[in-house]
Amino acid sequence: MKKKPLISTYYFPNWHVDPKSEKIHGTGWTEWRVLQYATPRFPGHDQPKLPLWGYEDESNPRVMEKKIRTAREYGIDNFIFDFYFFEDGPFRERCLNEGFLKAPNCNEITFALMWANHDHIYAHPGSYWKPAEPAWLGTVTPETFRTCTDYCLKHYLSRPNYLRVHDGLYFGIYRPQGMAQEMGKETFIAVLKEFRAKVEKAGLGKLWIDFTCGGLAPWDRMNEISSLAVELGADSCSNYGWGYHDTFPAMEYNPWAERNLETQKQFSRELAIPYNPVVLSGWDSSPRTVQSDIYEAVRYPFSSIAVNNTPENFKKAFCDLLEFQAVHGTGDLIHISCWNEWTEGAYLEPDLRYGFGMLEAVREGKKEILGTL
Repeated sequence: MKKKPLISTYYFPNWHVDPKSEKIHGTGWTEWRVLQYATPRFPGHDQPKLPLWGYEDESNPRVMEKKIRTAREYGIDNFIFDFYFFEDGPFRERCLNEGFLKAPNCNEITFALMWANHDHIYAHPGSYWKPAEPAWLGTVTPETFRTCTDYCLKHYLSRPNYLRVHDGLYFGIYRPQGMAQEMGKETFIAVLKEFRAKVEKAGLGKLWIDFTCGGLAPWDRMNEISSLAVELGADSCSNYGWGYHDTFPAMEYNPWAERNLETQKQFSRELAIPYNPVVLSGWDSSPRTVQSDIYEAVRYPFSSIAVNNTPENFKKAFCDLLEFQAVHGTGDLIHISCWNEWTEGAYLEPDLRYGFGMLEAVREGKKEILGTL
């Protein structure tokens, strides 16, 4: 009998004005400007991407109302927001606080957080000379950890539509090994336990901690990923992206997807805790490079670009992974990366080339594999 995994998509919140971004890029800046100035880097390269809905402000509740309605219509069950919190407080939070949580239909979809505790790199855009120079560091001290999780507990975890997995409130951490190194492994384990205790004391029950595998060790060290996840106290693992960017500047989507599907299956088989696999609708981080610089393989965001990631090809990748998760998977979710990573070429939102094709692929695939929305 097939189980029915939750269809969850990561949400990247950089399509609204933020004071910290303005200090780097100027008054009124959002990442839409990066997308608008993208150019083709080789013959046939599909750039710039053109959003069907235009360059909307996600901190507007009416804009977010449309996103929620569309997501539910096409079979998306949950948003996992990339959440940023640094030593001086939250970043890009207006999307959640002013947009999503104030949308009239907010409670029609569940949501959760994934703390993106990486350095904030200057890749909007990054130059050939310094492609991923840190604008500020993502170092997490015990004090920052407590301040962040207290903030999340106060503003988000008590919401009626916050995602629960096995009756535990889902909370993702992107770089768990980074946190453990920065504050010391024993301290990291201790503050995680403190966080769990605070959630229980608040009357919210259990906490379900999810670690990103790539934030534990390289993918070819499965045993290390598994043992670290257990040692540090995770309840499950996930991934945000795919590997194997082997050909430059372009890589065909279908063989790339097939190779990564096998790796997703391997994670499910070999990890000691449940694994929630991920499928990508595409990949193209070229908009995040200085467009006048030569596009060579120096380092991210000068990355390989997925081509022929049509809705039909994405649907096959999605269905293959969903079928595996429904029959053999160990986790409760299947992640789609992403709802709106426009400047990384991984998005479900409608564009002028395919319309609602990527979302149609999700809806049709979900019906075919699970028989329901």
